[in-house]
Amino acid sequence: MTVLYRGIGELVTNDPSQGDGSALGIIEDGAIVVDGDRIGWIGRRTHAPEADLCADFGGSSVIPGFVDSHAHLVFAGERSAEFAARMSGQPYAAGGIATTVAATRAADDATLTGGVDRLANELIRGGVTTFECKSGYGLTVVDESRSLKVARTFTRETTFLGAHVVPPEFHEHRDSYIDLVSGPMLNACAPLARWIDVFCEKGAFDVDETRAILQAGIAAGLTPRLHAGQLGPGAGIQLAVELEAASVDHCTYASDADIDALSAAADTTVATLLPGAEFSTRARWPDAKRFVDAGATVALATDCNPGTSFTSSMSFCIAVAVRDMNFTPAQALWSATAGGAAALRRDDIGVLSVGRSADFVRLDAPSYIHLAYRPGVPLVRDVVAGGLHLPHQPCQPAHLVPSSNALH
Repeated sequence: MTVLYRGIGELVTNDPSQGDGSALGIIEDGAIVVDGDRIGWIGRRTHAPEADLCADFGGSSVIPGFVDSHAHLVFAGERSAEFAARMSGQPYAAGGIATTVAATRAADDATLTGGVDRLANELIRGGVTTFECKSGYGLTVVDESRSLKVARTFTRETTFLGAHVVPPEFHEHRDSYIDLVSGPMLNACAPLARWIDVFCEKGAFDVDETRAILQAGIAAGLTPRLHAGQLGPGAGIQLAVELEAASVDHCTYASDADIDALSAAADTTVATLLPGAEFSTRARWPDAKRFVDAGATVALATDCNPGTSFTSSMSFCIAVAVRDMNFTPAQALWSATAGGAAALRRDDIGVLSVGRSADFVRLDAPSYIHLAYRPGVPLVRDVVAGGLHLPHQPCQPAHLVPSSNALH
């Protein structure tokens, strides 16, 4: 079954060989033919081939589906009181994670699954067609493995984050916890994950501990990614480059040397910036222009989590990134789509071109710029992933009709 999507006033492809030749590869008066779960053809409407069905998007803008490469969705409880305290002037520290750990350990699998389902549906309604999901709120062998089992029912991009913080029962025995994470916990979780992550920050894990844990994960067949540079400067960003991590996330306090290292590793390690975290903790804003001008590859992600970035809206993150992190609208959109795909080392998503996954979003707007220009407005009209309209849409999806009726 083929479907022709036409009436696309502005079609963002992220393919510089298309359309205007920019990084976004914008095609005016565009069209897409979906063949099964893949893009079978893309170009200007006037050159579109026939298809079995047709949908008219009425002049709207269409963008690639958002790729959220950093999310913590498996948890129980909430931390609104902690947020209110921060807004009253209390600084953020990594220790708040322990509150969520206690609630998550006490929750049954049905509660955890229901929470992920709710947040996954929020992501989908907001235009996310691929998302990563971490463990990290169980911090026991049983609770980390069951967190990943829950996550795997929603996404293939699962990350073992047993090294989120040292749980209270190990505060006097850090080395024992690191041995647990690098041994029995890793053995239980590696079959359920694609990635391994560590929170390399003051109050969590230092660079030597982080290196040991990540190297154990690599030996177990997992690919590293890393939290670093959120709470202050440190060696975590350069460690990520050294270990050829797919992504190093936060990077708020990246030094010039860190950015030079990321630039040199632009084909290997992505700098993922997380505007929701800075917004929710009143932290300093990283300057995206430093990364982009240096030639680093940059992604944007929600960092959806109950403590420091309880948002599932990539549109919100784009607007904040443009307003406060020195992104242009075009750079922010690219980073939230193609950049996220790079952070997940995926070449089938994030770009709209023949043979790639048919993942795209129709905006209720004439241009992608409205994502930043109209902050807080629900502009996502239709979400197509793998060639299918995803469920739980906020608006009625585009009406499909036989192609012969739609074209005349």
